[in-house]
Amino acid sequence: MTNSTGAVVDPGVDPVDPVAVLAALVDGLATTEATIIRLQAVKEAHLAVAQRLAEDLAAADGASGIRGERVEIAARSVAAELAGVLHMSDRVVQGRMVRAAELMTRYPDTMRAFTDARINAAHVRLIQDAGARLDSDEVRAEYEQTAIAACVGETPHRAKRVVERVAERLSPRSLTDRHREAQEKRTVWREELPDGQKLLGLIHAAAVIDGIYDRLTQQARMVQTANAQAAKVGAAGLTPDPDGLGDPTDDRTIDQLRADLCADTLLTGAPSGHDTADGLLGAIQARVEITIPVLTAMTARTTVGAAFRVRVEQPAELAGGQPIDTDTARILAGNAVAWERVLTHPITGAILAVDHYRPNADLRRLLHARDSRCRFPTCGLPPAAQDLDHTIDAAHGGATAEGNLGGLCRRHHILKHQTAWNVKQKGAGVLEWTSPTGATYIDRPPAPVTFTIEDPDPALPPPGPPPF
Repeated sequence: MTNSTGAVVDPGVDPVDPVAVLAALVDGLATTEATIIRLQAVKEAHLAVAQRLAEDLAAADGASGIRGERVEIAARSVAAELAGVLHMSDRVVQGRMVRAAELMTRYPDTMRAFTDARINAAHVRLIQDAGARLDSDEVRAEYEQTAIAACVGETPHRAKRVVERVAERLSPRSLTDRHREAQEKRTVWREELPDGQKLLGLIHAAAVIDGIYDRLTQQARMVQTANAQAAKVGAAGLTPDPDGLGDPTDDRTIDQLRADLCADTLLTGAPSGHDTADGLLGAIQARVEITIPVLTAMTARTTVGAAFRVRVEQPAELAGGQPIDTDTARILAGNAVAWERVLTHPITGAILAVDHYRPNADLRRLLHARDSRCRFPTCGLPPAAQDLDHTIDAAHGGATAEGNLGGLCRRHHILKHQTAWNVKQKGAGVLEWTSPTGATYIDRPPAPVTFTIEDPDPALPPPGPPPF
């Protein structure tokens, strides 16, 4: 038997099942990835040994000088030796030696999880970076256990929110104190780029940067809308308003418009005297969405007694999960014209209800609060990028209700409808995704910002004499 090209075809051989091929590919890739992760852990162990060797060499060296300086010189020598086989700068190698030694000594459980391929190198960096603010071995051990649990089975991007929140809770210095110190380093800089370009950089408070970007985006979209309207007027044979905003020949993209509007504002806009934090934030004409625990919005509590352990400050969060300092959150909250109250379960933190006005608006508020990122596994896009998707299509009788809706970014919304991926609602906002190969992935709603007391509030001690 021959086909249309004349080639001989065996009619007894079935074509390859693409789903079976995909399943085999997934299994092979998973095995390969686990092997790579284990080898990366071995590499970190070698670098840690190299740092320990440098310290031993410095101790054995009878030369005079401060031990720290001798260790530094020995480490440079060892790093230079390793750089030749790693094809890396010896400075980079030396830095990685120090980091690897810290991983082995300060984060032993993280290293074990890394060696077992339960977490990857990016998770390890996340745990080390967030834990850098912790200065107690006991506190670091408590942090490490929670951080590892948050990383297992999650992408580093999605685990980052939980890990940083835990580190913040255990930090000896509050975010507000660190923010005040960091604000002293706010700056603007420029860098040369090819083709006659330069980069302008700005470091400022997270809420201010989000506000600047949102305002530029609103202005750019207004220009695009006006341009489209002017083009319609021209197509109808009419003359567009010469004094209007729209230009039918303007084909700039949203990014180009943002850049041009930013340049126009900086070059021609008059400063309004932003000389205080209150004045600066009050001048933001943009949408900055923040979630503030109610007790954070109040005056911080004073701890009583060594046994009484309370989270004095639980930071507020920008949409998407980035924490901001309490002072900034309170200023923004004080200037807000409206509030949306979200009620959560005191133990699980699950979203229970929101203050309601119109049913549709209420439902959107509830889902916006519950699904503060795309609900597809591994995706972390914030609410502004989401579509509200019916798990069971409305055309097939699916209800427009909390138990049949989930926030998906456009990429994964299309994936759900145009591929063999499917999803089921398991209750309490938990989604179960099934891949084309039959593998299942559970996605739970991200935990909201909460404030909890870790130990019962003891009886207050009897009043003593006033301090002098």
